[in-house]
Amino acid sequence: MNTSLHSHQMREYSRYDRAKGQWQQRRCNITCFTSAGFALLALLLANISAEARPQDDVLSAAFKCAAIADLRTWLDCYYGSAQAQRAALGMAPVPPAQASLVASPPSGSPPPQDTVLRDDVLRSALDCNRTAQGRKWLDCYYDAAEPARVRLGLRTPIRSAASKEVITSSNFGLQPKQEKTPATISARMTAYAFDQAHLFTVTLDNGEVWQQIAGDDRVADWTKRASAYTVVISRGMFGSYNFRVLTRPGLYKVHRLR
Repeated sequence: MNTSLHSHQMREYSRYDRAKGQWQQRRCNITCFTSAGFALLALLLANISAEARPQDDVLSAAFKCAAIADLRTWLDCYYGSAQAQRAALGMAPVPPAQASLVASPPSGSPPPQDTVLRDDVLRSALDCNRTAQGRKWLDCYYDAAEPARVRLGLRTPIRSAASKEVITSSNFGLQPKQEKTPATISARMTAYAFDQAHLFTVTLDNGEVWQQIAGDDRVADWTKRASAYTVVISRGMFGSYNFRVLTRPGLYKVHRLR
């Protein structure tokens, strides 16, 4: 069994050059992560010095949950791993049951489809380090688990827009109440297209249309029919929105067209 953190291989890959408006074939040294690699990465994170940030301790604990077979139990362990960041922010501790899973995760063999989903969640959680700190990082960490919640049927349903508030003598002159909107949405694509700069525009089955922002340097490489992709859109920092495709790596910045 190969337990190395990653293997280095020379492979050809396609890269889209926005300046030239074309795909280019290149050869590069690709770092290939394996499930064993994630386990070793967890051990490396666990040995970070005492000066490490709380979020590093969170990720270290989350990687240790990999041995859990049941997805729902794994999700509880993932939530429990957030204890270090919650403590640093002065928040209430995680439930004892979650803390117990982190301290002693039960060993098992998760099914392959769950392993792919978990890897996607952990990659998204690692991406939180690029843009967020403190409470915003913790919110990003929790949002990263949305694919698991969707798989388990635990996602919060999207609420219909509230009807317009009627002005009466009791509320005349008061500021209107802010409409509550969900932190994330999940929907299936019905169509997608790329412009000349290979920035995508996606139509979802809930009628919404989202477009990749011009400043985002990530390049989508979707080739299947639109209905094959399910996406999760969550709030980012400074009013931005994060766009992820389930079972696919990558986090894109988008804005809504309608």
